[in-house]
Amino acid sequence: MARYDYNDDSVVVIVGSGAGGGTLANELCRKGLKVVLLEAGAAQSPATFRNDEWFAFNQLAWLDKRTTSGSWRIARDFPNLPAWTCKTLGGTTVHWAGAALRFQEHEFRARTVYSNIAGANLLDWPLTLEELKPYYAKAEDKLGVTRTNDIPGLPGNNNFKVMYNGATRVGYRTVHTGRMAINSRPRDDRSACWQLGFCFQGCKSGAKWSTLYTEIPKAQETGRLDLRTRSQVLAVEHDKSGKATSVVYADKDGKQVRQKARLICLACNSIETARLLLNSHSSMFPHGLANSSGEVGKNYMRHTTGSVFGIFRKPVHMYRGTVMAGIIQDEAGLNTKRGFTGGFEFETISLGLPFAATFLRPGAWGRDYTRLLEQYDNMAGMWIVGEDMPQSTNAVTLHPTEKDQFGLPIPNVHYDDHPNDVAMRQYAYRRGAAVYEAVGAVETIEVPPYPSTHNLGTCRMSANPRDGVCNKWGQTHDIKNLFISDGSQFTTSGAENPTLTIVALAIRQADYIAAECSRHNI
Repeated sequence: MARYDYNDDSVVVIVGSGAGGGTLANELCRKGLKVVLLEAGAAQSPATFRNDEWFAFNQLAWLDKRTTSGSWRIARDFPNLPAWTCKTLGGTTVHWAGAALRFQEHEFRARTVYSNIAGANLLDWPLTLEELKPYYAKAEDKLGVTRTNDIPGLPGNNNFKVMYNGATRVGYRTVHTGRMAINSRPRDDRSACWQLGFCFQGCKSGAKWSTLYTEIPKAQETGRLDLRTRSQVLAVEHDKSGKATSVVYADKDGKQVRQKARLICLACNSIETARLLLNSHSSMFPHGLANSSGEVGKNYMRHTTGSVFGIFRKPVHMYRGTVMAGIIQDEAGLNTKRGFTGGFEFETISLGLPFAATFLRPGAWGRDYTRLLEQYDNMAGMWIVGEDMPQSTNAVTLHPTEKDQFGLPIPNVHYDDHPNDVAMRQYAYRRGAAVYEAVGAVETIEVPPYPSTHNLGTCRMSANPRDGVCNKWGQTHDIKNLFISDGSQFTTSGAENPTLTIVALAIRQADYIAAECSRHNI
């Protein structure tokens, strides 16, 4: 592995090693650039993962204190856990379920197609599906997405079979085991899925794509990657001209280190990327770095979510097999006759008994609740994931008084459900219940949203600098050698799980960075 000097200002510094940062590091190393990859968490591996929910949560999750505000139920149920992201090498690709879906064409043009929705801060993306298609194809090949490139789909477990039978009975037609970045057969020197379940706790077989054991080792093989784990970035610095020059980070011993850079790419997930920019304020940038528009931290999105669980007379054992074992896509299209704009997917989901006790009815107790848990083996579950409306007031801001262990303000995550989100969720609850009732469910449960796993926006792309933070390459409008390389750059959320799009954008961004560096424009 390479080791670059702290004063080497020819390196690319990438902050965060997940879907955006880990992919970008590999792509840039393979193009001949020198990369320093900084990850706040420690390195784990399939050998250290456990199919034990609470152990894995404490092993992998980002548990630094955050606060919440707003009308969303998360603020009441989990006030210091607005998001379920990871602080570990590989980032949230260690935790994700593997669903890899492309955005639809109209979702890149939300302002044009949806028109003016009261209270929504809609904006068209500054790029189109047509521009992103070749990069989607590269991302699908990189991730080994099932049902693309002649890769067969994964087998359906009991949870999927229950959903499939109910879905087809109520008239849904696009129902299958999904486009998943989980090997259905050996590929890329990794085995096929062992169907162990507990995908959220890290993949024991390595069948699920994660930058931890795909992109990052491949980048190391080039001899151009300097990987530094347990290195939490505290600030991005700049010179008198406003050019980004270095990052300051705390190493594993808590010592503050300054690493110089040719350019800097932020891929810390939407909360920490926005927080880092806001904390990097200076006399030249008094409101935070790259924030002349005032848009850093704003338009936070987390998808419209919730779950429906069905209880049956006979065992389902939903926890056996992949967590996201199947999908219903019929509701993903644009159909305003349902009483809301945008669409949503139904995806199977399973929780182990400890998480079921925590998340099925947060805060509940007593005989009626234990009655539900006693029927755990007979449960099937599906997750709702739909497009939520960006709102300027939904924002990541710096807490006015609370500080972290480094003396920096912690982030506060404010979120209010838009009326469109509420209408979509209520409709989805009804349709999900109908799916299970069609195959004999004796009871259905409406489960409120979990802490957010799809964190988007806060540094959105925009054609006009006054409307956002970065351009269509993820390059910040204010500082040409500072890039946004994660889901923060999403202009709108779409109805699809975001990881495939994050990877596609990272591959595209790497092409742009390499070309600009070769022309000496950066």
